Amino acid sequence: MKEKIPICLWLTGLSGAGKTTLGHYLQKEMLRLNIEFVLIDGDDLRMGLSRDLGFTLTERTENIRRAAELSRLILRSDVNVICCFISPTQEIRQLAKSIIGIRHFVEVFIDAPMEVCIKRDPKGIYTKALQGKIKHVSGIDSPYEPPELADIYINTADTSINLAVNKLLNETLALIKAQS
Repeated sequence: MKEKIPICLWLTGLSGAGKTTLGHYLQKEMLRLNIEFVLIDGDDLRMGLSRDLGFTLTERTENIRRAAELSRLILRSDVNVICCFISPTQEIRQLAKSIIGIRHFVEVFIDAPMEVCIKRDPKGIYTKALQGKIKHVSGIDSPYEPPELADIYINTADTSINLAVNKLLNETLALIKAQS
């Protein structure tokens, strides 16, 4: 019998692309199927474990390192993880992958064009950045490098939430089946 390998779905994308929304929906659907996933969200992490960090590239890298280490610990307990982080550069995502481990890490690109994210702007980040009130906003005055070859790709600008969740659910279930 093959060993069960827990996975970490690493959802990356711009603020407002839908990472956390999709992550929560996926977590609920998986729980309905008796598959446990812990969700780690960037905003939640910054209210506790990473509250001492700002948004420079160095501080973002440290935030992702902490998230990856936490994910690795959860995975060691045979529990799946969903991580929702902008994780703006290839280098930062590679750091997370190296900590979590290639067998467990699944990169999920939640894509939406900048103009769609600005229009959604659920936290008012883009409004403040465009007014010069805050700095280091990915896609505005700080880089965002889309994944070159994500394991799963979802465009939330052209897809309803139901279709996006179903696609993510089906692709995740296929990965879990392949791992067992």
